Amino acid sequence: MSVTTVSDLLTFNEVIDVRSPGEYAEDHIPGAINLPVLNDTERERVGTLYKQVSSFEAKKIGAALVSRNIAQHLEGYLANKPKSYRPLVYCWRGGSRSGSLTHILQKIGFGAVQLDGGYKAYRRHVIAELVHLPAQLNYRVVCGPTGSGKSRLLQALAQDGAQVLDLEAMAVHRGSLLGALPNQPQPSQKSFESAIWYALTRFDPARPVFVESESKKIGALRVPDTLLVAMRASSCVRLEVPLAARVQLLVEDYAHFLLDSGLINTQLSHLVTLRGNDTVLAWQDLANQHLWEELVSKLLTDHYDPAYLRSLSNNYPTEASDLSFSTADLSSTGLQLLAQQIHAACPTLKQ
Repeated sequence: MSVTTVSDLLTFNEVIDVRSPGEYAEDHIPGAINLPVLNDTERERVGTLYKQVSSFEAKKIGAALVSRNIAQHLEGYLANKPKSYRPLVYCWRGGSRSGSLTHILQKIGFGAVQLDGGYKAYRRHVIAELVHLPAQLNYRVVCGPTGSGKSRLLQALAQDGAQVLDLEAMAVHRGSLLGALPNQPQPSQKSFESAIWYALTRFDPARPVFVESESKKIGALRVPDTLLVAMRASSCVRLEVPLAARVQLLVEDYAHFLLDSGLINTQLSHLVTLRGNDTVLAWQDLANQHLWEELVSKLLTDHYDPAYLRSLSNNYPTEASDLSFSTADLSSTGLQLLAQQIHAACPTLKQ
């Protein structure tokens, strides 16, 4: 049976993950589709038989389940694939689950290939790559106090053709105490690292990569140490935005919090240790009165700005190579113009 390694991922029409939906959800090769040959319940059943009865009984039951599921995939998703279809197939260790589907696809006449070592080999590859890959790129770190529109600017830069590493989008979190997105759980740490690796491998080392000035953690997820080291050794693009514009942006971006004073007050209670009970009670009173702009202004001046400035001075100190830009217009049009100004100041981004 034909096998290949992680280094050949890009040579295939498609990547098929045959693991259970639960395994796939935790992490998978970016872009891979999930065609499980055992679902979560079936996988647990076969595993229990293997441990408590015998490997023979487990394999006999497993073979029937795998055969039934593969037949469904052949009659469904794979039914209209042309003879030229050449997928890469993987499971946990590159064993019988991926081997079963690969064997059948090859017998049909497809150029299916099994990933040697499966997901475990892929995961080892990602870990190894994240040790050295971040240092091979040239970053421009977008710095600016909370509400400066850094995430929106990254989107505008990407639309204008810049290379952008949007860590907060990958982490599904805005990176602060109030940064959780409504009804959108964060991915697993493994999935976060997969997304970072996938993005880094596609960047041109000759061109800068724009990234926001993140701390070690974005919500519950850790930014790889090697990436942080590379970012903190890089030049910055510093944004100067007046308080009023920042307040307005945050009122827009955090509308889901501002509609529920109970929710935001619960989060604010976590700041008692840092800011004192009286200060937090005053903030919560503003929330109860729905005085959102005043609350956001107080949070910025009393909490976020001092904390951000300390973090910035420690991790992204001012360098002669830094670029600074001032704007009070954080609208879509305003940020598009700002992105164009940054391009004009960094002509190496133009192709």
